[in-house]
Amino acid sequence: MKGPGRRPGPSRTREAILDAAREGFATRGYERTTIRGVAGGAGVDPALVHHFFGTKEELFVAAVEPPVRPGEILPKLIAADPERFGEQVIRVFLSVWDAQPNRDVILALLRSAVSNDRAAAIFRGFVAAELVPAIGAVVGPANAAYRATLLATQLVGLAVIRYIIRAEPVASADPETLARSIGPTIQRYATGDAV
Repeated sequence: MKGPGRRPGPSRTREAILDAAREGFATRGYERTTIRGVAGGAGVDPALVHHFFGTKEELFVAAVEPPVRPGEILPKLIAADPERFGEQVIRVFLSVWDAQPNRDVILALLRSAVSNDRAAAIFRGFVAAELVPAIGAVVGPANAAYRATLLATQLVGLAVIRYIIRAEPVASADPETLARSIGPTIQRYATGDAV
C-alpha cells in the first residue's frame, strides 16, 4: 500500500493549469475567467493554482506567453525573400495560430485585451518589444513603430475575423489564399514607400 504524498514520476500539474488557463482566457476572456474555474479545468485545488502562479494576473501573464518571437522570425523572412516578405509573414503566423495551444494563447490575449487594461498593456508591450524592433531591423528605425503598428492591425484583424468571429469565407480560407490576398498589404506596411 502506498503512503500519502505526491505520486512518483514527473508532474504535469503546472502544464495542466496553464492549459486550463489558456482555454479559459481564450473562451471567456480575462474578466470571466476565475482561479476556481481554472483549477476545476485542471482537476486541482485552487490553492495549487495560487502556489504555482500567485495571482490571476500572474497566471494570465504566464498563460499568454507569446508562441513566437517576431524579432527572431521577421528579419529571417525578409532576408530569405524580400519580395515575398508579406506573404511569408501571413504563412508563418497562420501556421503558428492554427496549432494548439498557440491558438488559445492568441485568443486569450485578444479576447482579454479588449476588456481588461492589464491584458491590453501586455499586448501593447508585445507590439513594442517584439514587432517594433523586428520591423526596425528590416527597414531601419525611421517609422518602425508606425509600420509595426500597421502590421499588427492586419495580423490582429485577421486573427479576430478568422478565429473569434469566424466570418466566412476567411474563417475557412486556405492559408495560401490568405497569404496571397493579405501579403501585399503586409509588404507595403513593412517596406513600402507610402508609409
